[in-house]
Amino acid sequence: MSYPPQPSAPAPGAPPLPGTAPVQGAAPVPGAAPVPGAAPHARPPAGGGYSSPIPIVRTHLGHAFASEWTKIRSVRSTMWTLGVMLLLVVGVGFLIALAMSTDDWVGAPLLSGGLFGLMLGQICIVTLGVLVITSEYGTGMIRTTLTASPQRWRVLAAKAVVFFVLAFVLTTVACAITAVIHSAVLGGQTVPEYDYDDEMFKGSISDSGELIATGGQWFDATVGAALYVSLLGLLALAVGAILRHSAGAITTMVGFILLPLIIALFMQTESLEDVQRKLIEYSPLSGLASLFGIPFFSDMGTGGWGLLGLLAAVTGGMLLLAFALLSKRDV
Repeated sequence: MSYPPQPSAPAPGAPPLPGTAPVQGAAPVPGAAPVPGAAPHARPPAGGGYSSPIPIVRTHLGHAFASEWTKIRSVRSTMWTLGVMLLLVVGVGFLIALAMSTDDWVGAPLLSGGLFGLMLGQICIVTLGVLVITSEYGTGMIRTTLTASPQRWRVLAAKAVVFFVLAFVLTTVACAITAVIHSAVLGGQTVPEYDYDDEMFKGSISDSGELIATGGQWFDATVGAALYVSLLGLLALAVGAILRHSAGAITTMVGFILLPLIIALFMQTESLEDVQRKLIEYSPLSGLASLFGIPFFSDMGTGGWGLLGLLAAVTGGMLLLAFALLSKRDV
């Protein structure tokens, strides 16, 4: 049995035989004429190996910001927690304003009613702060995040900055809307003469005897209160990075906010009176109430901004601990 003759390979430098197709992927013979229709052959990189056509870009902190902003605005937990926060702060504030308007004189600063909605709304900010970091540990996505950004401090710094700015802006908006509502509903109250000398209403009484809100009170009840709550949320993020567990971190933060007052309620003996006072005075809710002009004690040594500074120091310390643990731990 005979086989048909097979065409022999062309000699080096010779043109291809008529009727034969060029071999795909074969390197051209040096000195040979280019084959019509054949794809140009890429020159191999100097030293051999694979050369990626994708340009290499040195990453920086801005890329981490963009990544974390994409994450936080694209998950449902952000929409739900911030939406509920806005509803609580504005809704409860509006109901409190209506309730206070039924009396001719409620004996409180004009914008003080915004505290009650914010006391509930801050739990939403704290919850979101925890979920910003712990949700990635729960799903395992933190491995992908830290693989894409091996410098781990960038990841935590970007999460902290993006979350804090978002929480501060939306909380300020919610507090400002509530303050406008209270000013509109309660602005016509007449202050009795026996309250003219009360330190609580210093500078808040017009020449006609009506209750007003000073510029400082507006600033404290909006920017100051939003800054205080946002710092609580940032502290929650740091606690979440340390514990790496959503339920544990949220429980820890709720205890941090509420436990000082609850413990103080059971200290009714004279020997524990000083401890009770300190627990109440330095509790997170005390600082928030002081910014709305209704401190828990009339002779408190530390005002709202002083307690805010203390909270900022505690938050900074916890963030430093979170940075140190993130760089040393396995994922």
